[in-house]
Amino acid sequence: MVQDTNALSQKLNTQQAPTIIDARGPRFGAVITSIVLATALATNNVWVIVAQAVVFAIGAIKGPQFTPYAFIFKNLVKPRLKKAGATEDVRPPQFAQTVGLLFALTAAAGSFAGLDAVFTIAVAFALAAAFLNAAFNFCLGCEIYLLLLRARSK
Repeated sequence: MVQDTNALSQKLNTQQAPTIIDARGPRFGAVITSIVLATALATNNVWVIVAQAVVFAIGAIKGPQFTPYAFIFKNLVKPRLKKAGATEDVRPPQFAQTVGLLFALTAAAGSFAGLDAVFTIAVAFALAAAFLNAAFNFCLGCEIYLLLLRARSK
């Protein structure tokens, strides 16, 4: 019985190594996300934002490496790249996907409630964050994740 308890304790105390992904994948996804969000903003189409919310949900729940955009990156873009890229921990981009999901859900709820301003503001904030990542390789959601992690450890 003591051996079983010790084995269980060791399993619970050991942390799994984080999943590592190609850092170029989320940036490629941010390019597509920027296009989708710009389309939603320009057309004021709730169904475009609902489709993006589904992509964000996959990224938030399973990880950004499982989104349709990651599939395109892995199968069409990455094989054509000449050298290996930098890697990163999946947790900050996954958190960023969660933040994107919250903005997309807020936009959809605003649209369904007839609050066009809520839709516009939520989509604009999500677009700004996606564009920062796509154009400047600055992941706002990732930075927020790291700030929260630092605040929690103090």
